[in-house]
Amino acid sequence: MSGQAGLFDVDDRLKRLSDLGDQLEAFAAAVDFEVFRPELDRVLAYSDGAKGGRPPFDPVMMFKLLVIQTANTLSDERTEYLINDRLSFMRFLGIGLSDRVPDARTIWLFREKLTRAGALFERFDATLRASGYIAMSGQIVDASLVAAPRQRNTQAEKDDIKAGRVPQEWKRKPAKLRHKDRDASWTVKFTKAKRREDGTAPAVDLAIPAFGYRNHISIDRRFGLIRKWLATDAAAHEGRRLRDGLLDESNTAASVWADTAYRSAANEAFMASRGFVSRVHRKKRPNRPMSPALRRANNAKSRIRSRIEHVFAEQKDRMDLFIRTIGLPRAATKIGLANLVYNVKRLVFLRRAASA
Repeated sequence: MSGQAGLFDVDDRLKRLSDLGDQLEAFAAAVDFEVFRPELDRVLAYSDGAKGGRPPFDPVMMFKLLVIQTANTLSDERTEYLINDRLSFMRFLGIGLSDRVPDARTIWLFREKLTRAGALFERFDATLRASGYIAMSGQIVDASLVAAPRQRNTQAEKDDIKAGRVPQEWKRKPAKLRHKDRDASWTVKFTKAKRREDGTAPAVDLAIPAFGYRNHISIDRRFGLIRKWLATDAAAHEGRRLRDGLLDESNTAASVWADTAYRSAANEAFMASRGFVSRVHRKKRPNRPMSPALRRANNAKSRIRSRIEHVFAEQKDRMDLFIRTIGLPRAATKIGLANLVYNVKRLVFLRRAASA
């Protein structure tokens, strides 16, 4: 049996993790997380310790903990366990084997307070711009559904929720009410039906019901970084969100790419009044085939607009974005963290590509 591990054994193991490509080490090298401290201190408003008691955990360390949790799709309990277990997590957080580790309850409470920290994403975006990653070459807008646990409600309960009322049975059972998400909503996602084996297409497209929220984002064409975002329930029409602060007016180019969901007279007038140039897909006329000229124009726009799909693929496939919290404010915190972590990953990629 080997003896007790020494200091140099831990250093050797950390060096081995670096050689294997520690993602969190790349995060720490690309981002100075101290830029978030002023906003975190403002929101948390920790006491000065004059009354005694155990000192709170460092807010920047706790925020980096949420970055780990978001990048790896971890529950609070699993996060607590893996911080105690993994040397790479400890190194990223700046804690040692003998240091105190936040428990699941502390992680939950910290994230709850972050629902009031709306400037964290903007602060990081300002850091990106100061580092030379200025939004340029136009922007691409789109939205993606973010699933949440489906609610098993009766028709009467659904009617009450749509009317903005709390069902009477839920009022009598506060524990049940706490587990009911009244902000998430159902929507139907239409997708093109696949052709049959004989080459014919079904008469109707596929309608897939979905429950949860929407992540509305705008990325710059040059770097592919998320510049603006908005979280809503799933039923919110994505095209109408274009006028809700989703466009980045600081982009160096005026072009805006989006799919046909954003094509409306109101959106076109809104963009024109603010100096944007619409590159939004055009719809074909009802009951008529699409003209060759319109098809070529839309295909040219799709080659640019499709870049935003890489953002959603990263969040859904690799980050496994899923809302397990209750209510829109908590869901917005979760979606905002996912957008911020995506930008961190993208920044690491951009810097590696530049150095290569």
